[in-house]
Amino acid sequence: MSKTARPPRQIDALLHEAVALQQNGAYAEAEALYRDILAQRPKHFDAMQLLGALLLQSGRLDEGIALLKKAVSINGMQAPLHSNLAYAYNAQRRFSEGLASANRALALQPDFVDALNNRGNALAGLDRPADALASFERALALQPGFAQAWNNRACVLRDLARPADALASCDQAIALQPAYADAWSNRANALSDLNRPDDAQSSYLRALELSPAFADAWNNLGLTLVDLNRHDEALQSYERALAINPNFAEAHWNRALCLLQMGRFDEGWREYEWRWQRHRIQASQRRFDAPLWLGQFPLEGKTILLHAEQGLGDTLQFCRYASLAAAAGAKVIFEVPAELKRLLAGLEGVAQWVDEGRPEDRALPPFDCHAPLLSLPLAFGTHLASIPAVGPYLHADRQAAQQWAERLASRNADRNAAPHANHSADHTSPLKVGLVWAGGHRAHVAELRKTDARRSIALEQLRPLLDVPGVQFYSLQKGPPAQQLTDAPEFAARIVDYTNELADFADTAALVDNLDLVITVDTAVAHLAGAMGKPVWIMNRFDTCWRWLLERSDSPWYASARLFRQPALGDWQSVIEAVRAALAERASNNGRGHAA
Repeated sequence: MSKTARPPRQIDALLHEAVALQQNGAYAEAEALYRDILAQRPKHFDAMQLLGALLLQSGRLDEGIALLKKAVSINGMQAPLHSNLAYAYNAQRRFSEGLASANRALALQPDFVDALNNRGNALAGLDRPADALASFERALALQPGFAQAWNNRACVLRDLARPADALASCDQAIALQPAYADAWSNRANALSDLNRPDDAQSSYLRALELSPAFADAWNNLGLTLVDLNRHDEALQSYERALAINPNFAEAHWNRALCLLQMGRFDEGWREYEWRWQRHRIQASQRRFDAPLWLGQFPLEGKTILLHAEQGLGDTLQFCRYASLAAAAGAKVIFEVPAELKRLLAGLEGVAQWVDEGRPEDRALPPFDCHAPLLSLPLAFGTHLASIPAVGPYLHADRQAAQQWAERLASRNADRNAAPHANHSADHTSPLKVGLVWAGGHRAHVAELRKTDARRSIALEQLRPLLDVPGVQFYSLQKGPPAQQLTDAPEFAARIVDYTNELADFADTAALVDNLDLVITVDTAVAHLAGAMGKPVWIMNRFDTCWRWLLERSDSPWYASARLFRQPALGDWQSVIEAVRAALAERASNNGRGHAA
């Protein structure tokens, strides 16, 4: 023993004192004692692993992980060590490592509830909610009073589209731990999923009463205030979140959407660049040696690569900016999704096309700078009054459109010639109306799943439209919701379905070119019709997408668009009644030269 080393009893006393301090929340004092012990005994296992756990409690994850890994190298047979590592890895979103550490803990101690809880969180982070649920439920079977597991169980129940069960799980957590701010916030999330924004607001406020610096609750409260059509208050809520955590990407993102909804484009486009810091889309950010162009230098004489991002509707809406880049003197290379390649082939301003999804080892053409499509409004300083190309900028292939014209005319002639056809004496052609009733279903992402559910309706809900005389409907619905038409033979006489012949958007455009009107929920078809200058009526949810702004029945993005908005969250009946009345008027004016 060195002259300065303390005897074992003294070190044991220091350790007990440090543990007591840590248990009482005196982290700085406990840390000092643990470090004193480790200065005397660098491989003191208990001091090392307890200090590691303390550092995790203090949010110093990297330091904590380093100490815990060192402790594992001394004694890897302690389940709590591996469980604590799983907690730390999960907190850093290193979920694969978190799962591996939790599994090591459970191999040593199969009924270790903390490890089961950490395993569940890792599985949830890896988008395996059903497996995560099983892990949480095993923990709760062993320890029914484990409030954190009830709360975490609620999160994966939301991921499994079971918001009512998630609400009940949060209530269990709160019953066990009434001041559990995170459970109150998650309770509000479940209420939001259930379209109960007033109740959600109350639960968020309770979470914030318990934890005023709870940035995530301030952010989610903002979303609920949007659901309540209180956008100014929503902005204040996002700003409270950002005052707590200035680098909170989700709050920046939601603030951007709210600003854009309100038509405050200057601020909104700048905030929208935070999208690349969001965990969900970080990995999809394109990185090139050439600089990102956000308008910071002239394009004259430059070659710019424009690349699509997000959904097909976004590409249809923002491809219009290619002509602005060309007008600024740039050679435009456009990387385009396969579904849009033929349709966009005639887009003005594009010098060269590149297929999206090329293998990484296949070189792109040389370019001087690049821009994702949704950064171009910022780069060009777009205001409401300067939105480019509100007239048609996409066009159907003439030959394909003519083929559809002949086919639809032939069908109408056959209909009029039928012995018992229901048509007027002058054989006026019926109004040809395309229908889309549902968007995509992106079940793997909670926020997108909620949006998809809110923007979509069931075909059955459109039944009042189908009774309007003088209208022939054509389905433009693709994907699983199209099955609703197959399953409803009573609609077959009213809705013609050629969608199995529509392989891409060029095919859809050729059919749309021959329609008088498109009625759709908020999907890519709305953008297609708008970009073609085709009259399009958009049935719009109350918590509208930012691009449709607020309290408008028109769109500055598409001159031919008309919006029918929900007057309250989830109220499709009012929308459909308004569309039916407008459609009946439009059909009665068919052939008289009246515009839609």
